[in-house]
Amino acid sequence: MDKKGVDILKDRKTSKSTAFTAEERSHRGLRGLLPYTISTQEIQKLRVIENIRKKESNIEKYIFLSALQDRNERLFYRTVIDYLPELLPIIYTPTVGEVCLQFSHIYRIDKGFYITPEDKGDIDLLLDNWPEEDVRVIVVTDGSRILGLGDLGCNGMGIPIGKLSLYIAGAGIRPEYCMPIMLDMGTNNEELLEELMYLGYPHKRLEGKEYDEIIDEFVLAVQKKYPKALIQFEDFVTPNAYKILEKYQEKVLCFNDDIQGTAAVAFAGVLTSLKITGKVFKDLKVMFLGAGSAATGIADLLVKAYIHEGLTEEEALQRLWFADINGLLVQSRTDLMSHNIPYAHEHEAMSFIDALKELKPDVLIGASGAYGTFTQEVIEIMSEINERPVIFALSNPTSKAECTAEEAYTWSKGKAVFASGSPFDPVEYEDKRFVPGQGNNVYIFPGVGLAAIAVEAKYLPDSVFLVAAGELARQINHSDLDNGTLYPKLTSLRNISFEIAVSVSNHLFDIGLATIEPPKNMRMHIKNMMYDPTY
Repeated sequence: MDKKGVDILKDRKTSKSTAFTAEERSHRGLRGLLPYTISTQEIQKLRVIENIRKKESNIEKYIFLSALQDRNERLFYRTVIDYLPELLPIIYTPTVGEVCLQFSHIYRIDKGFYITPEDKGDIDLLLDNWPEEDVRVIVVTDGSRILGLGDLGCNGMGIPIGKLSLYIAGAGIRPEYCMPIMLDMGTNNEELLEELMYLGYPHKRLEGKEYDEIIDEFVLAVQKKYPKALIQFEDFVTPNAYKILEKYQEKVLCFNDDIQGTAAVAFAGVLTSLKITGKVFKDLKVMFLGAGSAATGIADLLVKAYIHEGLTEEEALQRLWFADINGLLVQSRTDLMSHNIPYAHEHEAMSFIDALKELKPDVLIGASGAYGTFTQEVIEIMSEINERPVIFALSNPTSKAECTAEEAYTWSKGKAVFASGSPFDPVEYEDKRFVPGQGNNVYIFPGVGLAAIAVEAKYLPDSVFLVAAGELARQINHSDLDNGTLYPKLTSLRNISFEIAVSVSNHLFDIGLATIEPPKNMRMHIKNMMYDPTY
């Protein structure tokens, strides 16, 4: 039986608030429960954005939007879609970093699902408590490496919640298909363990065999309960991120956004930069500052792209160089993790600055999580080496960016081809206006996720992310390039996600990883799946 009266107003999925028509108000027991005037969703949306703009801080804006999502889901997503460039920094980076830091203090309505070590052996039963039967996209974190902020434990739940909002707004995944999960394994953050209001499992972080067993149980429980679900692993500390991905990538439908999503969006930016620099991709030499999962994930995908262009693996590896806090990654170093070893070349040890001068990279990519590491000297060296130096400062949130857009353009005297992980305002330099592109994973993961569930993929090989990156690079237009922008406008995100989903879906059929019958019209098949929050 349809809900009526107060029940329909309190249900975030069904409520339209003041947009209920006179007939609906009469038929559904709403007379007297709402003001006289019947608003359109358009008017409601204007009221929402007016109230958001009155808020003095981004965290207050986030709380306001979160409350709207809890009471009127369709209005929330309609507003986010129509004001995405303005609201993306609120519902995700950089504000989500602050949200995670304050999560236990601003906690209000339950939005996610939590699993702790005390649930071991019962995870499959636990999943029965989730209200939705047909989950298709799960974003899961263990809170061990939230953005560039480190171990935030249970407070990291802000990340899965934010990412799934972007799946819905950016690619039209239906809200009921989405499930944010926190694998709360404890935390090694002493401040959190001593904090009175901390909501997480108040113990040191689980490690080793016990940790692995809970991951295994979780993945198996998801396969049993939600066999069509895509699992997106998010913000796991680097060794665990790689271990989990390597174990499950070709066994279940999953991917790691920090490794593969970041790689795809960065690769797309590199491809687009060629339209400005005039260089050839297979000839590029790339240097990374930072050697964690994001940086090596980008390099891993670039290796596959180089090989696709006709290089051998050895030739591909020789085009990719890494530096970290201890200098250039070389074979003589004894402090490297397994994912670094392929990129540790036979070369003398030297500082990052000396390596820049000697190796003369075409592209410099920062994924260090260390603010200000692209100094004026670094930018000037890159500008001496290259007529148009390509510089990506990808660390999130903004407080962790290797340099700002203004610094990159000013120190390079307007020569830099710049992109960042967090948003920066346009920059005026010597009568030219530069619009820095944001290499945000939101350009990639929603479309990949839409494709995965559209064709019910078996799993997602790395080639999926090459296809997604290539499609993203094709979406840029000449006016964006003229302003130095390497990524298309966020206002086109749903269309971008749709085009990526079509290309990836066709690719999954081509390589035999789609499990549905081939649709007569792939574009129409995917278009019909996409959620429209309009009422």
